[in-house]
Amino acid sequence: MGCCTRECGLIAGAVFGAAVAILGGVLIPLGNSIIEKTVEKEAVIENGTTAYDNWVAVGGTVYRQFWLFDLKNPLEVLGYGAIPVVVEKGPYTYRTRYLPKENITFNPNNTVSFLLPSGAIFEPSMSVGPEEDKVTTLNMAVAGAYSLVPKILHGVVEKMINSSNSSLFQRRTVKEIMWGYTDPMLSQVLALFPNYNESFDGPYNVFNGKDDISKVGVIDRWRGEKKLSFWNDPYCNMINGTDASSFPPFVDKKKPLYFFSSDICRSVPASFVENLDLLGIEVYRYSLLPDTLAAPTVNPDNQCYCKDRVVTKNCTIAGVLDISSCQGGRPIYISLPHFLYGSPLLHKMVMGLNPSEEHHFTYLDVEPTTGFTLRFAKRIQVNMMYGPSKVITVLKKVKDYTIFPLVWMNETAALDDETADMFKRELFSRVAMLEMIQQALLGTGLAIFVLCFVFYCVLKRRNGNQSKFV
Repeated sequence: MGCCTRECGLIAGAVFGAAVAILGGVLIPLGNSIIEKTVEKEAVIENGTTAYDNWVAVGGTVYRQFWLFDLKNPLEVLGYGAIPVVVEKGPYTYRTRYLPKENITFNPNNTVSFLLPSGAIFEPSMSVGPEEDKVTTLNMAVAGAYSLVPKILHGVVEKMINSSNSSLFQRRTVKEIMWGYTDPMLSQVLALFPNYNESFDGPYNVFNGKDDISKVGVIDRWRGEKKLSFWNDPYCNMINGTDASSFPPFVDKKKPLYFFSSDICRSVPASFVENLDLLGIEVYRYSLLPDTLAAPTVNPDNQCYCKDRVVTKNCTIAGVLDISSCQGGRPIYISLPHFLYGSPLLHKMVMGLNPSEEHHFTYLDVEPTTGFTLRFAKRIQVNMMYGPSKVITVLKKVKDYTIFPLVWMNETAALDDETADMFKRELFSRVAMLEMIQQALLGTGLAIFVLCFVFYCVLKRRNGNQSKFV
C-alpha cells in the first residue's frame, strides 16, 4: 500500500510537472501575443501613448554640426585655372529640433498632421571657434547667376559682377554664410539656410497606426501632396516611409527601412548593418547603401534623378544629387561628406577632401520591438556648381565644370540615460519579467516531471526485483 502511495505520488508529481511545463510552453505564444498587443497599443500616435509623448518632442538633444570648406588658393584658381584646394573648418555646433511639433491635428482618416518648426542655437563649447570666424568660399551669387542666366545673357552677369566689385570667391563669417548676408551684386539676402529660425518643414500628414499599426508614422502627404513634383518621374516622385524618427514596430532586419528627407528632396532606403548595444538596449543599425547616389549605369533606379547631363558627364558621375528643382532654382548639389562613394572625377575637381566611412556615412539605430530610432547621424554635404565662360572674366580661366563643396553637416542625437531607463522600465522590464516567468515555469515543470519519472522508474525496478524473491 505504501509503495502504491509512493508510485501514485510520483505519477501525480510527474503529471503536475508536465502540466507546469505545458503552462510555461503555452505562455510563450500567449506572452508574445501580450507583448505584441502592448507594443501596438503604445506605438499608436494618440494622446496618452508612449509613442505620442516621444513623437511630439524629441527626447534627446539634437545637434547640427557644420564643417565649412575654406579655400586656400583663390588667386591661383582665378588667375591660372588651378584646381581649388580646400581645408575643412569646424565643427560649428548648433542645438536644433528643440521645438515641439506645431499645429497637431488628428484627422478622421486615421492620420495626424503637423508642422516641424526649425530653430538653431549656437553652442560655443562644442565649436572650434565663434560664428565670427571667417572662411574663403564660393560666391553663391556669382555661381548662381552663372547657372541660372542663359549663356547669351552672360554679358549682363559680367556687368553686375564688375559694378558690385564681386568675384568668384568671397571671404565671410561663418554666421553670414550659414544664416544670411546682403549680397552686393543681387542686393538681397543670401545664405545656405536663409530664415532658418523662422521657417517650418511641412505640413506633414502621417498615419497614426490606429487602424493598421504597420503604417504608423508612414507619411501620407507632405505639403498637402501624396507625391513630389521635383523629378518629372513617378518613381522618383514617390514619398516612401516615415521621417526616420520612428518606424512601424517589430522591425524585420531582412527588409530595408524607407524614409523621406526634405533636406535632399527624395525618399531613400536604409539597410541593416549590425546589432548593437545602446545603454543596455539592443538596437539594429541601418545605413544608406553606397548605391543610393550611384550613377544610373550602376543603379538604374537613379536615372530619373539625373537632371543635368552636361555637368554629370551624361549621367555617369556618382555621388551627387542635383536638387535645384526643390531649391527654387538655386544650383545646389547634395552629396555625402567629402564626396563619400563619389566618382573619382569629383575628387579631381577639388583637392583636400578625405572621405571616410567612419566619419561620413549616415546611420540609424532602431529599437526593433517599438521601431523607435534611438540614435542617428544624418550626414550630408551642400555643394554648388560653376564652369567655364568666355564672357564672365572671373570664369575665363576655369577649364571645366566644378562641383564645389560649401559645407557638410552632421545632424546627430542619441538616447540619454533618463530615456533609456524609461524604456527599460516601461517596456523591456515587462517583457523580461514575462520571459522569466515563462522560462521558470517551463524549467521547473520539466525538472519536476523528469525527477518524478526517474524516481518512479527506480521504484518500479526495485519493487520488481523484490517480487522475484517472494
